[in-house]
Amino acid sequence: MRLKITHTTRYHYDAPVAYALQRLRLVPLEGPAQDVKKWELDIEGATQEVRFIDQFGNDTRLVSVSGEPHMISVEARGEIETRDTAGVIGHHRGFAPLWLFLRQTGLTEPGQGTNKLLDAMPEKKDVAWLHELVSRIRGRVAYEVGTTDAATSAEEALSHGKGVCQDHAHIFLAAARAAGIPARYVSGYLLIDGQTDQVASHAWVEGHVDGLGWVGFDVSNGISPDERYVKIAVGRDYRDAMPISGIRLGAANERLEVRITVEQ
Repeated sequence: MRLKITHTTRYHYDAPVAYALQRLRLVPLEGPAQDVKKWELDIEGATQEVRFIDQFGNDTRLVSVSGEPHMISVEARGEIETRDTAGVIGHHRGFAPLWLFLRQTGLTEPGQGTNKLLDAMPEKKDVAWLHELVSRIRGRVAYEVGTTDAATSAEEALSHGKGVCQDHAHIFLAAARAAGIPARYVSGYLLIDGQTDQVASHAWVEGHVDGLGWVGFDVSNGISPDERYVKIAVGRDYRDAMPISGIRLGAANERLEVRITVEQ
């Protein structure tokens, strides 16, 4: 399937910005499930300082801002050819060793909620085990927008019983790692039937299975990624893979606009 994606982020300020540094992860990854046919990244109101591949294999840019103008625009757009691999990505590659994805983070640190989720799970930790974990998370945490935020941890989302795709991903990571299975967070885009405009990017996970390598799971939708998915970045949690992050100095008030379109 050929997917066309446009992701526009605009920051509006009511005064000059003393200084800001933004990290962009907005260039899709090449891999067994997708080929990047064309991709452009346009930046207005900021200066690209450096481009590099980070420890997780993500195309990363650092851009700086100081003084005028009062608007910064970042637009990523292009076309991706995707394939349905039943979620199977294959053997581990990259700078980061596999054991790094067994390490918990502040967003995935397990507790009582994770332990209860793992109670009575089968002993054999294979693909079926991971699908069962997905089913249990969906049974415990309903998808509901506005109940959590970017700083919500896996345990907090389990306690609320509500969350979004980011929360579902963090809970999966917490449980899989607690069971000794390497797991990583994935950020990207999802083609939704009958809906071109989207309010946010999507998040899912990959677990590492002996003999298969990395296998993807979209916990929120209860499936493995197919040709409707485009992977942008991976990491230990949301903070490692978020599309845009950074710091800003000064007293200017900020207004954010985000527009994402995904279409065939």
